[in-house]
Amino acid sequence: MISTLFKLRIQDSPKSKSYLKIIRIPFYPHPNSQEKLTSSNIETVLKQNHIFDNISLTSKPRIIKVSPKSDMAIVWLDIWDVQSGQNAKLLINRCFNVDNNIATIRGANMNLGVPQCKNCWKWGHSTFSCRIQGAKCIKCNGLHKSEHHREFSWCCKANTKINPPRLETKKGEPCPHTFKCSNCKGDHQADSNICPFWRHCFNREWHIKKYAKIHENRSQSIRSKGNDARKQ
Repeated sequence: MISTLFKLRIQDSPKSKSYLKIIRIPFYPHPNSQEKLTSSNIETVLKQNHIFDNISLTSKPRIIKVSPKSDMAIVWLDIWDVQSGQNAKLLINRCFNVDNNIATIRGANMNLGVPQCKNCWKWGHSTFSCRIQGAKCIKCNGLHKSEHHREFSWCCKANTKINPPRLETKKGEPCPHTFKCSNCKGDHQADSNICPFWRHCFNREWHIKKYAKIHENRSQSIRSKGNDARKQ
């Protein structure tokens, strides 16, 4: 579905996509705050700048921090365009103000990023190449489909043996419990845009190193448990 964030001229009906990036934009948009730049912040900035008046985004803007120690970001935009690329050509190398900063628009190549499997919710392979049997829940990593979370997840089932007792989630109501990401173990579901794996979805090297570290820690834990068992 074509995004309705910005309206295109009817005579320039979209026939292809163009890819842009915005550089020199602050990762922390509010002074004296550690609140991070969001896609909604970028959409607001674009709406306020007339150079984007006839531009329509194909998807949400994607934000990547320039480096771990930097306070600047790169924003990736995919826009609807005509086959000649006229909309992108009108934007490339243009500058505009973002508060006290001057941001610059550059052309970019299509970047499909690191895929996230919609079956096991791990990164690095597509849904069709997933090797696990069955499916995993995006919310609790349980062995059930995400849409069946309330029916099968332990957190939505009553448990009177714990203190305080846990009540059953009523049928038709969403799960009120804290989700657990299967990738970073954070308190969010596995496809959340606050997850570090999602924030690095265009950095394949980061994903490779992160999963290598996870596998290393898992192997060390298994070896440690084995050594403890032999000592007993």
